[in-house]
Amino acid sequence: MVHYQRYIQLRKVVTVATYVDEEDACVHLSGCNKRSKPKLVFFLLFCTLLSSCLILAPHLLPLPTSTLSLLYPSGAGEQESLSHSNTHACSSVSNGTMCCDRSSIRSDLCVMKGDIRTHSSSFSVFVCGTKNSGTGDEELRRVKIRPYTRKWEASTMATIDELTLIAKKSNASSTDDHHKCDVNHDVPAVFFSTGGYTGNVYHEFNDGLIPLYITSQKYKKKVVFVILEYHDWWVTKYANILTHLSDFEPIDFNGDKRTHCFPESVIGLRIHDELTVDSTLMEGSKTIQDFRNILDKGYKPRIQGLIQEERENPRSKNPIRLAGKPEKPKLVIVSRNGSRAIMNENLLVKMASKIGFSVTVLKPERTSELAKIYRELNSSDVMVGVHGAAMTHFLFMKPGSVFIQVVPLGTNWAAETYYGEPAKKLGLRYIGYEILPRESSLYEEYESNDPVLRDPNSVNDRGWEFTKKIYLDRQKVRLNLVRFRKRLVRSYIYTMKKRNEMVRSQ
Repeated sequence: MVHYQRYIQLRKVVTVATYVDEEDACVHLSGCNKRSKPKLVFFLLFCTLLSSCLILAPHLLPLPTSTLSLLYPSGAGEQESLSHSNTHACSSVSNGTMCCDRSSIRSDLCVMKGDIRTHSSSFSVFVCGTKNSGTGDEELRRVKIRPYTRKWEASTMATIDELTLIAKKSNASSTDDHHKCDVNHDVPAVFFSTGGYTGNVYHEFNDGLIPLYITSQKYKKKVVFVILEYHDWWVTKYANILTHLSDFEPIDFNGDKRTHCFPESVIGLRIHDELTVDSTLMEGSKTIQDFRNILDKGYKPRIQGLIQEERENPRSKNPIRLAGKPEKPKLVIVSRNGSRAIMNENLLVKMASKIGFSVTVLKPERTSELAKIYRELNSSDVMVGVHGAAMTHFLFMKPGSVFIQVVPLGTNWAAETYYGEPAKKLGLRYIGYEILPRESSLYEEYESNDPVLRDPNSVNDRGWEFTKKIYLDRQKVRLNLVRFRKRLVRSYIYTMKKRNEMVRSQ
């Protein structure tokens, strides 16, 4: 079963809330299905104990202790302290050694430098230093790592292949006998997994491609990607992007039994936030717009090929516009089937057309060619869609375009956190349209004063199974077109004004 989009609230609080998309099974973390409310007496005892610890800690501990380390999950304080510097732990590693950074709540990352050799049969990677005398090997350090960016999800991480990293000192003959190099590389390697929730567009970008860009861009394409749980379809699907991140063919770690040797390796990927790049943590202050430029370069040749095919085919569904003919602003509706579909989508199309938009209805599927989706959204002025994994495609829009996300009942926080805020960071004009109870199909099932309609947060607090069953699986949307029209008119005026300003500036 393919696991689809899950939402984890990574805030500086003691508890971590879980929210998963409709097709995704809940990963049964502690507290996934319900939140317990401690009785008052236990709460008071806890507060008293915590206060005592905070007061006495400086006197009892030999080293200074930050208050943050007592209040936040492990690593949260360290992450925050790095947020305004592009200097990472393990930025300097001695030859023949390794360094591991486990401070992030999202992912672990290790760096090895020197004589690095793979051994896929034992799921091991060695870094070897030489010693002057003696026989045999001397193991210095052994660590384990699962190179996937959802570290806090214990059940998910349990499905990810685990690598053993070993630093040792060997005499030259011993090293050659045990792990002779079959393939020598003169560039670094980045090891990562395409397991977990790979198969869903949100996770493929958020957990994989963007972190891969963050981790590898400093090598300027002179890097080899070594993939655990390698999928041919994934490499084919994202070949347009991968070729702009690396000059070399990726390696199937599980399937390639040869010993590959590297001068340096990074095991694991750095991840900053949802669908974004934190410029303060990047060399050269790179941003999410720089990642989007990679997409532009990657898909441009294929899009040019599609245009040429249409010129040669007079029956094309996307005829080339006549030169000099003014184009209407383009609005793309990212359509859903089943849950959270727009029931009056046909009326929405007619209304948008009357306002003055050229309307395209896009129905992304797992087998859809991304270059075609990219072309539609890259050339659009406005994108409209209901909250869900397909909203990840806002990354394909040009900065300055309009993204209208329809937010069903019970999904407000997730819609804003996972798509609204990242869209703003990309430079889009974001509009979140929160539906009213009457616009939800649930209005036909429940009384108007039922908490399902009146207080969705209280329903979400009851546990994931209620959120999934009620708000994700059974809810559809019937837009109040009079109310929604205001957003479209505002978007149309904004788009036309932007066009006129561009014409005047030329």
